[in-house]
Amino acid sequence: MIITLTPNPSIDRTCRIRTELHRGGVYRLTDAIDVAGGKGVNVANAIHLAGHSTLALVPVATSGRFSRLVRAANIPYRTIDTNDEARTNMSIIEPDGTTTKLNTPGASWESDTAPRCLNALRTYAVESTWIVLAGSLPCGVEDRFYLEAISALRSANPNIQIAVDTSDRPLAAIAHGLRTGDRSAAPDLMKPNGFELGQLADVDGLELEKRACHGDFDDLIAAARKVNDLGVRELLVTLGEAGAILVRKDEPVLHATSPSIIPLSTVGAGDSALAGYLLARTAGAQPSECLTNAVAYGAAATALPGTTAPTPEQVHPEQSTVTTLDG
Repeated sequence: MIITLTPNPSIDRTCRIRTELHRGGVYRLTDAIDVAGGKGVNVANAIHLAGHSTLALVPVATSGRFSRLVRAANIPYRTIDTNDEARTNMSIIEPDGTTTKLNTPGASWESDTAPRCLNALRTYAVESTWIVLAGSLPCGVEDRFYLEAISALRSANPNIQIAVDTSDRPLAAIAHGLRTGDRSAAPDLMKPNGFELGQLADVDGLELEKRACHGDFDDLIAAARKVNDLGVRELLVTLGEAGAILVRKDEPVLHATSPSIIPLSTVGAGDSALAGYLLARTAGAQPSECLTNAVAYGAAATALPGTTAPTPEQVHPEQSTVTTLDG
């Protein structure tokens, strides 16, 4: 089973406009769709649609609107009950697929929420193959929460495999833990984009992304290898139209091109890419197949509206080409 924890779940509102977005403008929305979201919830949704056993853990009010939406979407979930409703995030999508995201911070946790989340992780670690810790942290939650979660999981099941997909404060906390020699802070897999890889490796991530888009992966690989050396065995670095690279400790770096699609929304594409990677990984696929499945899932999600997760029938890994970049 693949378990996900989304500490800061959201009601994702996706809106479309008919023209290019300009600061200060007034726009009439063509539609507005609300779904239960958050990175771990999106990952679990894609995994569930592929027929694999999964469960999304979410600290949120059991009787709130988020819970009604996640039930309506038929996503397997369990709430860690709180007094507050999930935050609402908005994505504004232009005709060419360009997406502007407006994310709210989320309500502060009650004093017992973090311990209850950690207890839930310990319980499910015993019966799971992978645990995915994903997304931002609510206001007031310690930046080191994911580090505490990794420690709790390792103590409950030393063989559990842990994936992390986050940014900003919690990512900086993980980076600090790794740089100070705390190998217990290292997840097995991280899924940064180029900018987030820069945060991990303490380099200019925007420059990494820019060069990768022009076919120059050297600095990106050097940054990823630095994170390998800090204890993270696998990095799936998503690069949008430039595809993705897979950097595994002591193995050659692989690059996969992205299938050609007409973009509708980039919201949740990285989450679907992580789901695709884990689905192939748990099936025992070769690294190149795991990478093409990840890229294909991300592209399929981008070709769908809002945060819609793709089904296996909509995913085409055969349209992706893998190249070895080093070693």
